[in-house]
Amino acid sequence: MSQLIGSWRISIGLRTSDFGFRSPLPGIRHEPILFEPQAGASYPPPMDPKPTMTRRTRVLRWQAGAAPARRDDELAAEEPLEIRVDTRPVVVTMRTPGHDVELAAGFLVTEGLIRSRPELARVTPHPRNRTGNVLELFLAPGVSVDFARLTRHVYASSSCGLCGKASIDAVHQQFPKSRSDVKFRVATLVRLPEELRRQQDTFDRTGGLHAAAVFDAAGRLVVLREDVGRHNAVDKVIGHGFLEGLLPFDRHALVVSGRASFEILQKALAAGIPVVAAVSAPSSLAVEFARRSGQTLLGFVRGDRMNVYTHAGRVRFGGRAPAKASGRNLR
Repeated sequence: MSQLIGSWRISIGLRTSDFGFRSPLPGIRHEPILFEPQAGASYPPPMDPKPTMTRRTRVLRWQAGAAPARRDDELAAEEPLEIRVDTRPVVVTMRTPGHDVELAAGFLVTEGLIRSRPELARVTPHPRNRTGNVLELFLAPGVSVDFARLTRHVYASSSCGLCGKASIDAVHQQFPKSRSDVKFRVATLVRLPEELRRQQDTFDRTGGLHAAAVFDAAGRLVVLREDVGRHNAVDKVIGHGFLEGLLPFDRHALVVSGRASFEILQKALAAGIPVVAAVSAPSSLAVEFARRSGQTLLGFVRGDRMNVYTHAGRVRFGGRAPAKASGRNLR
């Protein structure tokens, strides 16, 4: 049995927070997206992040100067999630359970399978999967999907044989280049990774999760998600924006806790994100993609320094021109 709460259809006895997203924002029109648990299901729904993001285990801990001792330890959970669209399997990804609807929606958005909220009608766990590791997404009547556009298996592998130029051209056929005129103060940008790290609750307990977050131009956090897969974390924040009616994020920055790959930039472009900041290094193809996509790409954003690889015009350097390059990259 279910009831309509705000614009979400929720099983009676569950809160909207159980599903990993907020209630609809005031002033924003929300089309209904229904989550329908199976009748009589006793397992927690896959959207509930609290009981499933970590697992406990016993370890033998050694430290210099002390004898090995048994201790409890907390691990980041990793389980498969199969995403099905209109009963058709489209992908299986290894993820940290929690915010699974956001992950699935974000995946479909970044693969170009859906573009707007009304195209996604209903989400339900698979009736024969009691673990919550299979999600069924049903599209609205009349929405057709070109399943040949599914390219995740190509872009996710650094050893794929598809040339970089062909990859970029293929993405640009789906998503327009960024034309955003948003500006970020350099003082705002350099503090974003610290804020990202401060908000990583599960990382504090496990030390084993990537994070992605979206911030506005004033440095205010919009959404942050953690996952064992950096691409999954990005899909979750984009899926959140999609479900909440916040896309495009065309006056925002995406901050990631690790390196910036081609796929991270591609996913950001799908959400209209003009600025991507990484704590670590970008790949060569990520830099080329950002240059050709009109995106500002920042790397090694740490403390009081960073590298700006492309489209530096979106960065305000306090009214002064950037200092002449010393010939050494920041590390």
